[in-house]
Amino acid sequence: MVTRFKTAQSRVAMRRREPPAIAALVAMAALTALTADAAARQARPAAPTEETAPRDAGEPIMAIVSIKTQQVTLYDADGWILRAPVSTGTTGRETPAGVFTVVEKNKDHRSNMYDDAEMPNMQRITWNGIALHGGPLPGYAASHGCVRMPYGFAEKLFDKTRIGMRVIISPNDAAPVEFSHPALFVPNAGAVAAAPARAETLVREAAEAARTADEAKKAAVTAAREAASLTASLRKLEGLKKRADAELALADKALGAAKTDEARARAEDLKQKAAAKAADLGTRLDTAQADAKSKPTAAEAKDAAKVAATRKADAAKAASEAKLALEPVSVYVSRATQKLYVRRNTHKPAPDGGGEVFDASIEVPVTIRNPEKRIGTHVFTAVAHSDKGLRWTAVTIDNADDAKSAFDRISIPQDVLDRIAPTALPRSSIIVSDEPLSRETNYRTEFVAVLSNQPQGGFITRQPTPDVIASGNDWGADSFFPLFQPNSNPQPGTMRRRGGQYYQQVQPGWSW
Repeated sequence: MVTRFKTAQSRVAMRRREPPAIAALVAMAALTALTADAAARQARPAAPTEETAPRDAGEPIMAIVSIKTQQVTLYDADGWILRAPVSTGTTGRETPAGVFTVVEKNKDHRSNMYDDAEMPNMQRITWNGIALHGGPLPGYAASHGCVRMPYGFAEKLFDKTRIGMRVIISPNDAAPVEFSHPALFVPNAGAVAAAPARAETLVREAAEAARTADEAKKAAVTAAREAASLTASLRKLEGLKKRADAELALADKALGAAKTDEARARAEDLKQKAAAKAADLGTRLDTAQADAKSKPTAAEAKDAAKVAATRKADAAKAASEAKLALEPVSVYVSRATQKLYVRRNTHKPAPDGGGEVFDASIEVPVTIRNPEKRIGTHVFTAVAHSDKGLRWTAVTIDNADDAKSAFDRISIPQDVLDRIAPTALPRSSIIVSDEPLSRETNYRTEFVAVLSNQPQGGFITRQPTPDVIASGNDWGADSFFPLFQPNSNPQPGTMRRRGGQYYQQVQPGWSW
């Protein structure tokens, strides 16, 4: 005990004898550490919180999810209107970055992949199970690929959005900025004003053409049936007339051979009866032949039905295009495929259940200057009418060229512009990307593009949409489905790479 006491006294004495410079250095080091810690706390970004813009909000045009800051922001024509924290996919099941739209909404959805988990106010953005929905937010990426939002925010958002609203998932922060370019769609005010009446007229004409075609088809069937019956009747009458003429000839011969008055009387009676029968059959045959000549032949009726069917198809196509002109148009330009695609929502329910059918009748080659050079991924959106036609914004989520330089490199075919620009409306968009269309793009989606240079675990581990082609297509023979054809022999999914993006072979059903 004494020894320990002395040792302690010795240490205290040594500390008292330490040079003042050393003590000063110790103090400075402690002060520096405290200052650095305070600076680190100040530099660390604050966690996202729910916010509402301090103004009256319009209808949401797009939602942008930032994977970096775990935040979703909703925008109307004049800027942001809602913000909230989110929880995206965890490592290995990352939420894919790219361009999507809302394709289905279900207020009380439950997962069929993750133990019947609740996914309230679900807004699906891919048919293989990526969606926005309410869920727990631990403050970091923690989902299986979906975008979880605060429960109350998800409910509020559900009531504000529509099928087809753009959803952009960006690796980093992104926001729309005002954009102008001489090659953007410039609608014709007269064409826009006349579009509803024109659509109404063409729809009415298409309905009339359809009725005419149905009547012509029925007439062709009736004509074929009557022609067959008339042919059989003529053949029967011709046979009977030929037999009656033979009987008359026999009676006349018997009359000439008669030797007695009684024989001549019998022969005369038979001849008169045979002559009357032959005359009657001759009249009936003449009448039947005249009737056959007065009616259209089966071939003529068939040709008339073909003409009516062609007129019906043309009228239906014209009516479809007129109705589509009332909808915002979306254009996708892919550097990977060197093609331009056009889509519009028909608002017709998909016949195999879930979602609405999108028209995809335009798919053409496009010229991109310096096609070997990356162009980035940019979304140009017409947000409102303006004195020059439309007011546009641009969002860049994968930067190679900037938005203007990217648009400068593209030459949209004039015939495409002539077809879609005159009636272009707010919410129309042009997407420019290095990526091909995702395998998820089908007749029940607008455009789906996934950034191949970003993690996609939550996307590629799920089953893709089966390539089911709808039946009962009444949008015209070439109105949609040019991108994908039905697979009559679906096989289990095998992960591969195509055009810089993962995809899986077609499997039946989809999973969450």
